[in-house]
Amino acid sequence: MELKGKKINFLGDSITQGVGTSAPEHIYHAVLAKEYGAVARNYGISGTRFARQSSNSANPSFDQNFCDRVEKMDADADVIVVFGGTNDFGHGDAPIGTPSDREYTTFYGACHQLFSSLIKKYPAAVIAIMTPLHRANEDNPRGDGNKPTDVGRLIDYVRIIREVAEEYALPVLDLYAFGGIQPKLEEQRVLYAPDGLHPNDAGHVVIARKLGKFLENL
Repeated sequence: MELKGKKINFLGDSITQGVGTSAPEHIYHAVLAKEYGAVARNYGISGTRFARQSSNSANPSFDQNFCDRVEKMDADADVIVVFGGTNDFGHGDAPIGTPSDREYTTFYGACHQLFSSLIKKYPAAVIAIMTPLHRANEDNPRGDGNKPTDVGRLIDYVRIIREVAEEYALPVLDLYAFGGIQPKLEEQRVLYAPDGLHPNDAGHVVIARKLGKFLENL
């Protein structure tokens, strides 16, 4: 796919919003837009999740789930990129659910709801999904540690994203498998994600390069 002139909507969380970067022009989608001559629209909101939560967050903005935000995005996009799920793992209280779920009160259901809603709104657009990156606490089944019971490790959420995207024939850029960033290793954390989660400017360059090549090949 030729990216020059393409209007790309980026639906995401704090990483898409730009937390961890030194300036907006260093966010991965801005880097990609400059490199390829595309138009990047930033729909990232820090702390947000795929799924609707059963209780309100301390910060109300965190509860602007991805599914509800689909209708608020510009309708003339040529490409939509979805990048999220790490907050569902980290601090969401929605259960993982089962493959048959279709309501966005579980993570499975939210993936179905989100992907089907995007296809209905953008039937002719390219819709691409990015899995969460690795993070320092990814093996804790209680996410950031505040969940009252074991729910799942980050890889469990990644696998669900892969599974549901495949059901809707949506291409997946698997940053968990091929992102090249693993903040559990000190050397990579220092280089790319100093807080163990949010990529810095250099980390966003890595994402932009991988995403650009991925979209070009669609």
